[in-house]
Amino acid sequence: MGRLAGRLAEKVAIIVGAGQTPGATVGNGRATALRFAEEGATLLLVDRDLDSARETLTLVEQRGGEGSVFQADVTLETQCAAMVAACAERFGRVDVLHNNVGVGAGDGGPTSMTEDVWDRIFATNIKSIMFTCKHVLPVMRDQRNGVITNISSVAAVCAVGLVAYKSSKAALNAYTQALATGNAQFGIRANVIMPGLINTPMAIEGYVAAGHDRQVLVRQRDARVPLGGKMGDAWDIANAALFLASEEAKFITGVCLPVDGGQSARIG
Repeated sequence: MGRLAGRLAEKVAIIVGAGQTPGATVGNGRATALRFAEEGATLLLVDRDLDSARETLTLVEQRGGEGSVFQADVTLETQCAAMVAACAERFGRVDVLHNNVGVGAGDGGPTSMTEDVWDRIFATNIKSIMFTCKHVLPVMRDQRNGVITNISSVAAVCAVGLVAYKSSKAALNAYTQALATGNAQFGIRANVIMPGLINTPMAIEGYVAAGHDRQVLVRQRDARVPLGGKMGDAWDIANAALFLASEEAKFITGVCLPVDGGQSARIG
């Protein structure tokens, strides 16, 4: 079946986390940028690493897409406000805000948790999204239209040993539901994607750098996936994000969508 062309034609999308960790595979943010561009969106590609965002823009332009880059640390409110203002100034509107951010380094169990690790994980995984949404909502309310998609994790609902990461992603799910109910009257939709085990550089490369064998790590992660015994890839997340951003999902808001090969279906 061929792709539906122009599903985001004339839409302007901010993609936060549009760069990626270097690696052999594509990351979720970059894949989403490429799918959005293929379907006609104009993009503001946001990342702390401006060079990585520029690499994404080059790939977007090679596919005939358009956009620009913006450097921001979204844990800082002033930079989130500047990001939204830049998008409105450059492109005149903001139709989609896609928040692809998340960290878990240093996490562990409740008795080993430190204040610094807890605060850093929550600042990145939930406070940053509160800031980006705070500043994009007035624009979307004035437009009487908009889509916010936040990338959470099945860790929010599955048993994992990473207590701060799990807690922050569960908070993100609840926050997004509050966004959805509070902004439906303005024509704004807000949803969550919960990735499961996905073969991306961020998921793999840090462990390899720490001495893990890549092939063994991939086999172990594959074995934990019910559907086909194989991890998903960033294109699975990107296609879910495309659907939620498109008019095909015009009656969908407040949902937490697992993209996980059935991992979260094991609950109960």
